[in-house]
Amino acid sequence: MPSAGPAATASAPTWANTTGPTRPAVEDHRGTADGGMDELLAPVSTLDEPVKETIMRDVRAVGSKLRAVLIPLDRNSPFGYVGVLQEENVEASEGQRNVLNQLRDWDLWGPLFICLSLAIILSLRAPAKQTSHVFTTVFVVMWIGSFVVTINAQLLGANMSIFQSLCVLGYCVFPLTVSALTIAILRVTWLGKLWLDLIWLSIGFLWATRVSSVFIGQFVKRERRLLALYPVFFFYLILGWLILLF
Repeated sequence: MPSAGPAATASAPTWANTTGPTRPAVEDHRGTADGGMDELLAPVSTLDEPVKETIMRDVRAVGSKLRAVLIPLDRNSPFGYVGVLQEENVEASEGQRNVLNQLRDWDLWGPLFICLSLAIILSLRAPAKQTSHVFTTVFVVMWIGSFVVTINAQLLGANMSIFQSLCVLGYCVFPLTVSALTIAILRVTWLGKLWLDLIWLSIGFLWATRVSSVFIGQFVKRERRLLALYPVFFFYLILGWLILLF
C-alpha cells in the first residue's frame, strides 16, 4: 500500500487549510485601559451603521477632547504641562501621548459648538440693538483669529495641518466659554462684581493660553516657539476683552 507521507502533503495547494477552520485574529480593546480611546481614534465606516450611533460617536469624541483640554497632560501632577513644553526631547508618558493623539485627530464640530455657545452667551448679555453685532463679532474674531495664528505657525515651520491647528485653538476656547457662562450667571446675583468677573476671566484666559501653548509648542522648534505663541496670547486676550465688555 503506498505511503501517504511527504508526497501527499506536497501535493496539497499552499493555500489549503489543513488544520481546520480558523477565525481571523481581531484585537480586542475591551480589556485594556486605552480601549475607549482606540475606538475613538480608529477609522470607522459609517455607511452601514445607524445615524444615532454615528452621532453618539462624534459626541464621545468631542467630550474626550474637552476633557483633554480641561485636564492636565499628566494626571498625577497639577503642573503636568510644564515639562512637555520646556523640554526639547522630553519623553512623553503614555497618558500624555494619548491626550496629544486625541487633539491630533482633528474635527471642527467641537470648535463650532464652542464658538456658537460663546457667541450666544455674549449676545444674550448685550443690549437688544447690539445682539446681532455681538454674535457676528465673536464668530468672526474666533475663526479669523484662529486662522491668523495657524498661518503664523505654518510660516514658522510648524509640522501640523491647518485643520489640526483650528481644532486645537477652538477647543482651547472652552475655558473662556466656561468663564463667560459663570460671569453671566453671577451677574444676576449679588456676586456680579467687576473684580469677581476679572478673577473668573483670568482663570479662563490663563487656562486657555496654557493649554493651547503646550499643544502648538509640540509642532514648532524650540527657538521659534515664542514667535509662534505670542499671537495665541493676543487671540485669547481679544476674546477675554469681548467677554468682559459684554
